[in-house]
Amino acid sequence: MLPLYVVNNHGQFNHRILRMLRDLEIEAVMIRNDTPPDEVAEACRGIILGGGPSLERIGGAAGYLDCGLPVLGICLGLHIIATYRGGRVEKGPHGGYGAVEVRIREHDDILAGYPEKMRVWASHADEVTEVPPGFTVLAGSDICAIEALASTEERIYGVQWHPEVSHTPDGRLVFENFNRICQ
Repeated sequence: MLPLYVVNNHGQFNHRILRMLRDLEIEAVMIRNDTPPDEVAEACRGIILGGGPSLERIGGAAGYLDCGLPVLGICLGLHIIATYRGGRVEKGPHGGYGAVEVRIREHDDILAGYPEKMRVWASHADEVTEVPPGFTVLAGSDICAIEALASTEERIYGVQWHPEVSHTPDGRLVFENFNRICQ
């Protein structure tokens, strides 16, 4: 079976994503965000767009949205999805990393198994303020209306929070669900 690709967008937690996948015995490989999309499309079964400092440093990561593969965006990865699918990302009023209580609106494929409310670890320095056409909001919080979104038709999902860190209980579920989507 082909691996999942974790796209390194220069974020501080990208190696934690890879480690969590390996701990879950999900084959995964980290790639640079300037790897050509045609090489990516041929060599993996799903793409995780990792976090990073800004949209200015995403290389060719937006091109991976058109590979026809399932995509999971985490933090900046969510912002890539929203921006390049016609939504909007703006500076958030709350910034910084911290615990946030998220309310799940839809327990679709990517959020299957989660309770109605959960605490997660997230940064809201930037956040999605306008949902792209064809996407549904899956979760929100008091400080950010769009904590997670999806286009189930395209199999593209994004979360504002970091499921790969220990501060997000049961973060592994996001990765287990994404792995199932990719099989």
